Amino acid sequence: MSSFPKPDARVKAAAASLAAVAALVTLLVWHPPGILSVALALLCILLGMIAGVAVSALRQGGGAPVEEWTAPGTLGGDADTLEALDPRTIRELRTAAEYGVDADTLEALDPRDVREQRAVNGLSDR
Repeated sequence: MSSFPKPDARVKAAAASLAAVAALVTLLVWHPPGILSVALALLCILLGMIAGVAVSALRQGGGAPVEEWTAPGTLGGDADTLEALDPRTIRELRTAAEYGVDADTLEALDPRDVREQRAVNGLSDR
């Protein structure tokens, strides 16, 4: 099955700006009553924003095909692999890192216990 080629940023910007001008002219000439005029005004704004984003993409070189990018230091796992992992295993890996306490452990601590430990150890927040 063949698909249509994707238009580049120039075509998108031109089409969106022509449609925005057409909607604006329709709004100014026809003067529709009530909600229809609001809908046409919102359509003008939306099409203008689409044209602006397409022009911005064109200026930044968005017309060129995007290459596949992999983050440095990735572990080679995709989203499905990460979802399949056991959360307890991940917590254990975090705990085994440089710090002895991970964020999950800190969230599970009771603030009153922390204050009592600080009082016993002579630590102060001030």
